[in-house]
Amino acid sequence: MPNELLLTPPVVFIAVLVAALFFAYVLSKLAIKPKSIPAGLTQEYSCGEDVKTHMIQPDYSQFFPFAFYFTILHVVALMIATVPTATMQSFLIAVVYILGAIVGLFVLYKR
Repeated sequence: MPNELLLTPPVVFIAVLVAALFFAYVLSKLAIKPKSIPAGLTQEYSCGEDVKTHMIQPDYSQFFPFAFYFTILHVVALMIATVPTATMQSFLIAVVYILGAIVGLFVLYKR
């Protein structure tokens, strides 16, 4: 019984967490640290330009529909690949799932 208690997920999680923190502490003491921090080390720098003069704000409005499309199609492919073909009921569940995904894609790309 005591051996089984040591293998429960919370005990193992805490043990691994303590070991990781211990190794992080030991390795931080062994790391080489500079005697003085250079002035430019903490400045923002990107591709040879100062970042403070302009901020780039990417537009993700075109990315998200494609990400949802990709996710829906991969979940449908997973559903088709893993549905058992032994009974007609499981086949009908897969067909209903695929039809639901098609309706979801039409809703996604509705203009």
